[in-house]
Amino acid sequence: MGFLPSPTWGTLTSLAISYILTISIVITVEIISRSFNIPLYISRKIVHVYAGTYMFGLLYIFEQWEYAVLLTGSFVLLNFIFLRLKMFKSMHPQENATPGTVYFAFSVTFLLWWFHEGWEQGFPRGREYIAVAGIVAMTYGDAMASVIGKTYGRNGYQLIGVEGSRRTYEGSQAFFITTLIAVPFFWWLMSPSALTTTEYFTGALISASVGTALESMSPWGTDNLSVPLGVSLALAILGY
Repeated sequence: MGFLPSPTWGTLTSLAISYILTISIVITVEIISRSFNIPLYISRKIVHVYAGTYMFGLLYIFEQWEYAVLLTGSFVLLNFIFLRLKMFKSMHPQENATPGTVYFAFSVTFLLWWFHEGWEQGFPRGREYIAVAGIVAMTYGDAMASVIGKTYGRNGYQLIGVEGSRRTYEGSQAFFITTLIAVPFFWWLMSPSALTTTEYFTGALISASVGTALESMSPWGTDNLSVPLGVSLALAILGY
């Protein structure tokens, strides 16, 4: 298959499961959202959290990293098509929706590729814990920031000169706290041998701080690029 190794039966099974499960989840959320009049920002975050969580699941089920990257890369194109055709309101609830889902799929694809070293040794897949930190920050931190900000946000702010970056202090606090909890939790599930107990918590603090700062200043859905890539880059630079 050219630059790809021949897929194993396990890889083919993982690809089939991933496509079927993902499309089924999106359609189910879309139907439930329309049937029960669930707020669109809630349904969008449900899909968002599923997608980010399933990226973690890829580390379990894929034997060959090339096909995990192929899978997520294909959703860069698919999400772009869904956006242009306005197929799923649960993914793109606004008429002028940003390409955030496209950015997120690209970020995940890039991170899985960047830190794939050691994948063949089995779970936790070498240095993929660095990618997981960035993905988790965007998945759970951003989702909680959106829900808390829209529900309880009373104190807004906007960075000078950055239109479209309006946030709430309540939402940013939710992002920080959620990321601070989620990163060490997922690292605990992975138990990467490269990390000490102290690094679990310092890494979580770095992830929460960098992620919150980037999310607060990234307009028009670009936080789906800046947060996962920025968090993982920060950890890599600091030697994690």
